[in-house]
Amino acid sequence: MAKLYSKKKLATPEMLPKKETVDFLLNYSKALLIVKTGNGTFENFAN
Repeated sequence: MAKLYSKKKLATPEMLPKKETVDFLLNYSKALLIVKTGNGTFENFAN
């Protein structure tokens, strides 16, 4: 049992997003409109 806990974990590689992924998420968040009303919340994708 002691050997299971004494093993070193492998280092996780540094993960960086692609520029296209960041641009897609930023454009999506700019086009998304959320309207809160008394009856609920409406999400509108203005594209």
